[in-house]
Amino acid sequence: MSSLTDLPAPAGKSPDKQRPTGIDRVLALIERAGNALPNPIVLFTALFLVLAVISTALALADVHVTVPGTHDTKPITGLFTGEGVRWLTENLVTNFATFPPIAAVLLMIMAVGVAEKAGLLETVMRATLARAPRALLPYLVALVACQAHMISDVAAIVLPPLAAVVFKSAGRHPVAGLIGGFACVGAGYAAGFTIGSLDALYIGITQQAASVLPAAKGLDLNLLINYFFTASSSLVLGLLGGFLISRVLEPRLGTYEASDDEPEEQDLTLTPVQRRGLLLTALVLFLYVGGVLSLWLPDGAPLRGEGGALVPSPLLTGIVPVLFGAFLLAGLTYGFTVKALSGSEGVVTAMTDSVRNMAGYIVLMFVAAQVIALFNWSNVGILLAVKAAAGLDSIGLTGFWALVAFVLLASCLNLFIVSGSALWSLVGPVFVPAFMLLGMSPALSQAAFRIGDSATGIITPMNPYVFLLLALLRRYEPEARLGTLIARLSIFTVPFLVVWLAILGIFYGFDLPLGPGAHIGLP
Repeated sequence: MSSLTDLPAPAGKSPDKQRPTGIDRVLALIERAGNALPNPIVLFTALFLVLAVISTALALADVHVTVPGTHDTKPITGLFTGEGVRWLTENLVTNFATFPPIAAVLLMIMAVGVAEKAGLLETVMRATLARAPRALLPYLVALVACQAHMISDVAAIVLPPLAAVVFKSAGRHPVAGLIGGFACVGAGYAAGFTIGSLDALYIGITQQAASVLPAAKGLDLNLLINYFFTASSSLVLGLLGGFLISRVLEPRLGTYEASDDEPEEQDLTLTPVQRRGLLLTALVLFLYVGGVLSLWLPDGAPLRGEGGALVPSPLLTGIVPVLFGAFLLAGLTYGFTVKALSGSEGVVTAMTDSVRNMAGYIVLMFVAAQVIALFNWSNVGILLAVKAAAGLDSIGLTGFWALVAFVLLASCLNLFIVSGSALWSLVGPVFVPAFMLLGMSPALSQAAFRIGDSATGIITPMNPYVFLLLALLRRYEPEARLGTLIARLSIFTVPFLVVWLAILGIFYGFDLPLGPGAHIGLP
């Protein structure tokens, strides 16, 4: 991880010679604490070993746990026993191979990789932002940024500098576009009315975490269980982000005066070939969506559920391959139209490169799969969930306030563990069943985690994209410092956290479905 002292300032100016401010000292403390944490893979390996020791000790002490709502009493089983050694030997590969997030995430990454390699995703953002009216530009940037998880971390690299160029060409302060775009990408990362690999990652871990309780058997946990919540959140957060950019951030930047050594202004105008590619892509997607709906909506359609139900149905449980087809068709159509993809070899290369970049994630998921499997097999997961639910109930922290406490906990942990997959793998196996014991659905736990996993990620030095943003910022402000950047980004953190919690409170208070067939409480 880079630090402020590792990142040189342009023109040989070292910002470290200035006296550190209070926020600099706080950020330095966060950075040191975060750097003290091991790599997430090492962290989960250590957690596996600790869990193995604890499960063995509890097994030797003949500890049992009663599953609430049943008369079923389960013994704690230990890994360092004959039974545990047999279980691990027989299931080590199976635990990994059947871990739900892996296949779904890799499938989505392959399709998104084709669309990215073809240039479709950047072209869509350029077409969306380039001709926006000056007054609406901050709101449009924020709205587009709040859909960012569809294209994963690429958005943190592409959208902020693009927003800066658009702001500058519209006569607005480019730093407002740069910082505002990045802030809305990160603080609203898990929102959006678009679906991407992040949704596949979340739902796989949620399914595994919920499966320790019998109540999970009757639940339809699919990729869209948070769709109504995330779609509505992205619209509200987009408006909020636009307001913060226009009325709070930009006025504090003062009057912008371009320097002689700034990069030349980028031409955002789409070429005729790019416009034709977008038009053909839109047409292909329209026909594709129409075909999918024709297999779902009519009476007797093959993608209807049992008894002709629309929800649940094979379409929702199989939404990952449907989305894979949509992204792949869009990427192929645009790529071949603009000649960004060179035949089948180019398509295979795009898919291969996108999966190659996921090597670290695959290793992490191998270890996380073993941890969650051990949680389930040893029954330690049930024991922790029962104790957590009882603890929350004993202090009167139930209902929506328990969710608020969980969001704040996730927000604090997110300062040090910026990987959403690592953090959800860490807290999901405990809190999903714990909240189920309090009568809350896994969809609600996942929705709450989305908030904590997003809001604070933009203000931690553990986020490598913060340093990329600082380098981009120094193109416009050569003496910009990390503390100043974080202070500007923090403008967005608390409002996004509070407003997003308020949106969750509305869904909770009015018992609104979080997604198709996904309710606040358990049936």
